Amino acid sequence: MKSISIGLRALLSLAFVGAGGAKLAGVDMMVATYDATGLGQWFRYLTGIGEIAGAVLLWLPGRQVVGAGLLGATMVGAVLAHWLVIGPSAVPSIVLGLLCASVLYIHRAQIPAYLGRA
Repeated sequence: MKSISIGLRALLSLAFVGAGGAKLAGVDMMVATYDATGLGQWFRYLTGIGEIAGAVLLWLPGRQVVGAGLLGATMVGAVLAHWLVIGPSAVPSIVLGLLCASVLYIHRAQIPAYLGRA
């Protein structure tokens, strides 16, 4: 299970550092996407910081569930944005969300500590 976790976290890190970096760098496509949502560019910066922070948390001992949860929540927002506003396909967001859920499942033993039950 350890090697699967490392592989999933590496894949998620590459994807989210790339996407978060593109948001923070102001890549034209990202700027246009956030203009289309109507939430403003401040939300693009917030999302980019959240994606990079989530990717970092995936590698900190005992913080994998926090990172995967943060990134998974970001993907729920991305799926909703694609379905309701942006279009055309939410498949990449769904796949990344499922990978985040897999990391959460693998590291589920960490969850009670965050719920105050450890």
